[in-house]
Amino acid sequence: MIKSMTGFASMTREDDRASIGVTVRSVNHRYLDLQLRVPQTLGHLEPRLRAAIQPRVARGRVELAVAVQLRQEPALRVEINEAFTAALADAMARARQAGLVSGDLLPGDLLRFPQALTVHEEAPDLDDQGRAALESAVLEAVDAALAELDAMRRREGALLQADLDARKRSVLEAVERIAIKAAEAEAGLRERLAARVADLAGDLSLDSSAIAQEVVRFAARSDISEELVRFRAHVQQWSALTDGPEACGRKLDFLLQEMNREVNTMGSKADGAAVPEAIIDVKAELEKMREQVQNVE
Repeated sequence: MIKSMTGFASMTREDDRASIGVTVRSVNHRYLDLQLRVPQTLGHLEPRLRAAIQPRVARGRVELAVAVQLRQEPALRVEINEAFTAALADAMARARQAGLVSGDLLPGDLLRFPQALTVHEEAPDLDDQGRAALESAVLEAVDAALAELDAMRRREGALLQADLDARKRSVLEAVERIAIKAAEAEAGLRERLAARVADLAGDLSLDSSAIAQEVVRFAARSDISEELVRFRAHVQQWSALTDGPEACGRKLDFLLQEMNREVNTMGSKADGAAVPEAIIDVKAELEKMREQVQNVE
């Protein structure tokens, strides 16, 4: 199945406890790379969020952001870094003894030192039922956003598949034309070799069967039947992958490398005036397919 690796979705859910906003975007990446941004109070949900993403996305960089605006203001807890403040007070005492400063250390002075105080945001005091309902609402919003993302990736994937299928047919038709031209050139080569041998046979005493074998062996150097069989097999495998249920981007990229290798070999072996130009056209089309495949999951 062809799905695009790029997509975007957003979802907002409102209830009497909170306003929940979810945004999720995905871009190209060689592997699956998950980046989550959730409120500190919901950090324990990250494993469940990752578990919700993985069945829907096989490859790509996915950025998921969850914002929760509670109807009640969050509770704040302030912690004092006792080791730091003790060291600061000791330093201030030594400075006073040296006459460098005067007066006591005031609470406002601590605000000037980020290391002295740490502020923690905590969820309002919800009961177990309220907390479970909030978490359930967050997970439902994330699931809805992921479904929308998946739908967008599938729609774009359908467009990619239509383009790639058209190019695949074009490439296969071009390779079949190369096969015809190469076969015609091979037949012409055999005729020229046979005629040349016939001219020489009148002057020299030669083994006709040995000469015939050499003619066949020389002409076989331009035979591309093996490359054609492998190329057609790659095309059949391509169709099986794109019509199958699994993510296939990396396999398609590998198939394109193999197709390109077979075409290069055809170009080095096949004879005929029209073959080089046809080989160039096929390679250019394969390169366009490779660029498109970089966006396939």
